[in-house]
Amino acid sequence: MGMQVGDSGGGPLNEPNVVPMIDILLVLLIIFMMQVPLQRKAMDTQVPPVEQREESQSEGESDQIVLEMRADGTLAINTDPVTEAALDARLHEIYDNRPAKLMFLKPARNRRYQEIMHIMDIARGAGVQVIGLTPKEADETAAQ
Repeated sequence: MGMQVGDSGGGPLNEPNVVPMIDILLVLLIIFMMQVPLQRKAMDTQVPPVEQREESQSEGESDQIVLEMRADGTLAINTDPVTEAALDARLHEIYDNRPAKLMFLKPARNRRYQEIMHIMDIARGAGVQVIGLTPKEADETAAQ
């Protein structure tokens, strides 16, 4: 009579196969990594070309409207001072007869994001469609 040993012989061990699982995780990781840059929200801004800006500052009457948010908290449209309360009426006065309702906003460095957004909302309410932010001047950057 031969001695029989149970099932503990050369049977396959019952281990889970982790290789397909790792492949799936890697594919998911790559998919999520590709989606992150696509989800960034950007704000459309238009920057006036440098030549155009210099030329419009030398002329008295320009086609370009620049709303300046000065460091002391005051506002000015093409260097003409205006209060925040009168801003909406003033923008209507300027833009109602214009086909292109384009305005550039020039905030001072110390103005907060909320203040800039508030002024942009007033401008949008007055029917200004495209709002661009003007670049910082070289002399202003050197001075600070």
